[in-house]
Amino acid sequence: MSGNRVAPRDRQARAVRLGPRSIAALVLVSAVGVAGFGWPFLAPPDASLNAHTQDAPWLFAGVLVLMVAVVAATISESGLGPKAVAMLGVLAAAGAALRPLGAGTAGLEPMFFLMVLSGRVLGPGFGFVLGAVTMFASALLTGGVGPWLPFQMLSMGWFTMGAGLLPGPDRLRGRAELLMLAAYGFLAAFAYGTVMNLAGWTFMNTLASNIAFDPDAPVPDNLARFLSYCLATSLGWDGGRAAMTVVLTLVLGTPLLKALRRATRRAAFEAPVTFEEAPDRPGAGPATPSGSADRRR
Repeated sequence: MSGNRVAPRDRQARAVRLGPRSIAALVLVSAVGVAGFGWPFLAPPDASLNAHTQDAPWLFAGVLVLMVAVVAATISESGLGPKAVAMLGVLAAAGAALRPLGAGTAGLEPMFFLMVLSGRVLGPGFGFVLGAVTMFASALLTGGVGPWLPFQMLSMGWFTMGAGLLPGPDRLRGRAELLMLAAYGFLAAFAYGTVMNLAGWTFMNTLASNIAFDPDAPVPDNLARFLSYCLATSLGWDGGRAAMTVVLTLVLGTPLLKALRRATRRAAFEAPVTFEEAPDRPGAGPATPSGSADRRR
C-alpha cells in the first residue's frame, strides 16, 4: 500500500448499507430525540408544554422507545443479514458485559471505547443499532430499566453512529486513525453525559434546588441553571468516562481494529452469493454456494 491508495481487500466493508428509508427513519427519530432532550430550551416559558413539566419526560420516553425500535427494524430490513445479526449479538453482549465493570466508579465505563471502534469499522447504520441494543442489554443486565433508558439508547446510538461517520474509513490507518478516534471518544463522552443530563434535569423539583429546571424562567436563566447542574453533578463522571475511552482506545485500539476488520472481511457482508452447478459426474452432490464470499476468506 502506498500513499492513500488502499488495496481492494483492505477497503472497509459495511455490515449495513443505509438506504433512503433507513436514512429518513434516522433523521426522524433524531429530530424527535432533539425535541425530547432539548424541549426546555425550545419551548418558550408561556408554552403549554411547560404546564406538563412532570409529564413531558415520560411522554418523550414512551415515544422514543417506539421510534428507536422502528429505526432498528427499518435498518434491519434494509440489509442486516444473518452474519451481521450474529456480529451484532456478539458485540452487544461484550459491551453489556463491560459496562458493569466500571459502574459507580467515577464514570469509568469501558464499554464506550468498544462502541467507538465498532462504529468506526462497521459503519453508521450498524453503529446506531449496536449502540441502542447494547444499552438495552446492559440495562437488563444491571437492573437499570427506567424512564431514562430510551434516552440512553438513543444517545448511545448517536454516539456509536458518529464514530461510523468519521472521515477516511478506507484510507486512514495507524496512529493518525487512533488519535482521531481517541479525540472523538473524548468529545463524544462529554456530549453523551450532557445530553443525558438534559433527560434527567427536568425530573428535578424546582423547590429542591436552585439549579433545577424552572418552567417559568426564561431560556437564558434555565441555561445558566443547566450549566450549573452539569458542573455540580456530572463533570467528574464525564471526565472519567472520557479519560478511560481515550486510554483504552490508544492502548487497545490497534489490535481490536485489526480483529474487527478481519472479522468483517471474513464475514463478507457485501459479497453476493451465487450458486454453481456441480460437475456432471456420478455421485456428484447438489449445487453449492460460491462466489466472492469464499474467495475472500
